[in-house]
Amino acid sequence: MDYLEGLNEPQRQAVIFTDGPLMIIAGAGSGKTRVLTYRIAHLIYHGVDPYNILALTFTNKAANEMRERIEKVIGEDAKNIWMGTFHSIFAKILRIEGDKIGYTRDFSIYDTEDSKSLIKSIVKELNLDDKLYKASTVYSRISGAKNRLVSYREYNSNPIYRADDESYQRPEIGRIYQIYQERLFKANAMDFDDLLFNTNILFRDHLDVLNKYQHKFKYVMVDEFQDTNISQYLITRKLASVYQNIAVVGDDAQSIYAFRGADIQNILNFERDYPTLKTIRLEQNYRSTKTIVQAANSVIAKNQAQLKKNVWTSNESGDLIELVKATSDAEEGRMVAQSIFEDKMQFKYKNADFAILYRTNAQSRSFEEALRRMGIRYQVVGGLSFYQRREIKDLIAYLRFSINHNDEEAFKRIINLPKRGIGDATITKIVVIADEQKVAIWDVLSSSMKYIGGRAAIALDNFAMLIKTFEIAAKQKNAYDAALEIAKNSGLLKELYEDKSIEGLARYENVQELLNAIKEFVDNPENEDKTLGAFLQEVSLLTTLDEASEEGEDTKDAVTLMTIHSAKGLEFKNVFVVGMEEDLFPSQMMIGSRSELEEERRLFYVAITRAEKKLTLSYASSRYRFGRIKDCEPSRFLDEIDPRCIKQKNASLKSSFGVGEELGLKNLIKNNNNTTQQTVVKKPAYKPSPDFKASDTTYLAAGMKVEHLKFGYGLVLEVQGEDKDRKARINFEEAGEKLLLLSFAKLKVHD
Repeated sequence: MDYLEGLNEPQRQAVIFTDGPLMIIAGAGSGKTRVLTYRIAHLIYHGVDPYNILALTFTNKAANEMRERIEKVIGEDAKNIWMGTFHSIFAKILRIEGDKIGYTRDFSIYDTEDSKSLIKSIVKELNLDDKLYKASTVYSRISGAKNRLVSYREYNSNPIYRADDESYQRPEIGRIYQIYQERLFKANAMDFDDLLFNTNILFRDHLDVLNKYQHKFKYVMVDEFQDTNISQYLITRKLASVYQNIAVVGDDAQSIYAFRGADIQNILNFERDYPTLKTIRLEQNYRSTKTIVQAANSVIAKNQAQLKKNVWTSNESGDLIELVKATSDAEEGRMVAQSIFEDKMQFKYKNADFAILYRTNAQSRSFEEALRRMGIRYQVVGGLSFYQRREIKDLIAYLRFSINHNDEEAFKRIINLPKRGIGDATITKIVVIADEQKVAIWDVLSSSMKYIGGRAAIALDNFAMLIKTFEIAAKQKNAYDAALEIAKNSGLLKELYEDKSIEGLARYENVQELLNAIKEFVDNPENEDKTLGAFLQEVSLLTTLDEASEEGEDTKDAVTLMTIHSAKGLEFKNVFVVGMEEDLFPSQMMIGSRSELEEERRLFYVAITRAEKKLTLSYASSRYRFGRIKDCEPSRFLDEIDPRCIKQKNASLKSSFGVGEELGLKNLIKNNNNTTQQTVVKKPAYKPSPDFKASDTTYLAAGMKVEHLKFGYGLVLEVQGEDKDRKARINFEEAGEKLLLLSFAKLKVHD
């Protein structure tokens, strides 16, 4: 049992405790993945059949990572564990058992875009105002109801929901919810929320099925338990009710997904549901410096709703956290880019060692522009993902409709793509007839002479024949061969190939990349089911983080820009948390109640604990918001950091100092009338020489005096490297020691 030797005592206890309910409270950077991995390996090592273990995660990436680690410990048996995301595991169960609630095993899974498209169609058909009934708003309302296990029948009979909708002048949401669900069912489709909702229905109404899986899964484990919603928790509690061997791993301080339905009460009240619960706290942080851990602890201590723990580390103290004030959002971007450039030169860091984290995606612009100007490669996580690109969704819609002829959204996307003379009026007519006649869209399409007639029927009949050939290919061939045939014979590949524009070429290459992904799926020996349906299920269940990680692989060495929500679970040597201003972070939409503010504080805690070595916090005194310049105040969260952990760096003064030297943090960041600047600055700010002109640095050598436009006057300590890689280490009077790339830096040599 060598795998136990590298564990600390609490980790070891969590691994070897196997029978009965267990809660592992895992602080940031405390090695929870390692514990969960070894716990599963320990079970198998002691004779538990891998088929009897259920491990639920929130990303496929996390599941695959754990499976690989387990395989290294116990070998091939790791492949037999039921391990994956909630959605992928429950989709698997629904594929097997779905006929009991009226679905075939080939049901489609609608992503958010598909769902919103269907809602838009329903709003239009009901002649409702699409500005009041925005698809995103309606979808969010329906999703919230499903996550609370509220069906459309319960929703429509509940006076509180009705009154709430009426107060927002949207009294028809319940009606839209009902039509939306009926159309999904008719299309043999489920949205993401249905995968959880319908699993609950399946287990509620078919006790024989529930009993089957209760006895199958003798050990149930849940990762990131603080992110579960009511629906997810009820399913896992039901599955574990026979053997009571449920182990949950999580950190209430990192519960940041309430907007997705996550309920922090699941972890806070877990002991109430399991009175014999054993609780183990993993409190040693292996990731961050003492300073960063101390800062994070001081912030999260302000929350009232929490499970107490004392996170600590034996790592080095490390640098103080830098607090940077910029005059504008544009200057904030320039300062962060400059800091990354300097740290790369001085400490040999790679681009991938840096992350810029922000509260909202819209903040990325100033940082993108600044990084581009300095030639620093970057990737934005959370932009348009590969599987959301138009041409990719087009081909996937063809693949979906070839398998599931009732898929309404796939049908509407491909019926006239490439153009085959079938107009919007005909498409609407098909949908309306199918609805009125209570038949499937495919019935209307494949009997178009009967239902439609005229010239349109000929085009529809030809399309139906094409889909039938694709259906045969999907049944007889593996996923790649079937997809290639569909891509070619649908006309999609030809149309993209003939578009010789730069955009057209990129779209053609993207479709080829999708075909490469399908080939890789087929060639993977671990995938027993190599059908098109199996591939489509895997793709439809990719999470945002999974897609982000795949996108990131193509960008190689790049600075990562992402929202803090997207950064959860990741770590970087150097982290910049930007936009630390009131109404931005905390968000003005999240300060209406204590619980909302505490979630924002947990989000800040997550941001701090992504950093391993160096953490920089920045804010601007003004920024563009909605087309206007707005004066900004520093975030209240800055005042909650232990002042011993932080130092100020003021952009306009080119100086930095420890917080504890002369002023407390409040005075430091809330410098009304610039009194802080007047008190702290001992010397006037550096002003460039009036005749400043960059010198030729070919013969620059140690001992020379130089001047830099930003850092002021300095003494050259040494020169290293050759040609374009020549660097000078210079000790500046005000800015301290810097390592500058001479092909980039502009220096004036003084005699």
